[in-house]
Amino acid sequence: MAETIPDLRSVPKARAYAELKGHASAILDGIDDEVTAMATITALVHHAFGHLWTGFYRVAVPGQLLRVGPYQGSLGCLDIAFGQGVCGTAAVEMRTVIVPDVEKFPGHITCDARSRSEIVVPVLDQRGDLMAVLDVDSEQLGAFTSEDQQGLEGLVSWFAAK
Repeated sequence: MAETIPDLRSVPKARAYAELKGHASAILDGIDDEVTAMATITALVHHAFGHLWTGFYRVAVPGQLLRVGPYQGSLGCLDIAFGQGVCGTAAVEMRTVIVPDVEKFPGHITCDARSRSEIVVPVLDQRGDLMAVLDVDSEQLGAFTSEDQQGLEGLVSWFAAK
């Protein structure tokens, strides 16, 4: 496979995410391993947009604990309790959380002090159970919009459809 990751920073977001979803579908065709898919989606999103940190926190103890999974960027927090920080909030509420300024999010967990904004997307399995969250951090304030939400939710829908 000679797949390369496109630089999509200057492409309109809706088109960029559609292109990324096409790449992910082609690369993951015939794959059923969740960790392989997480690693692939992480690399695609991280490098296509030049984010500070991109990765998955997997459900280690249902309803209680998330543990870092495949990621790109500096070291991430290893464990995050459900209900704590942006990741734990998204896990408990089972909804995408967009934080334009992490300094203004009560209980934000600082894994990398350079992070200024964040989006966290719940990842559901085929039964509709939470299996992970996708966490993306940026050095820029207000980096994430509803277009990112729709695009990232579309990418992680692979796990529910596999």
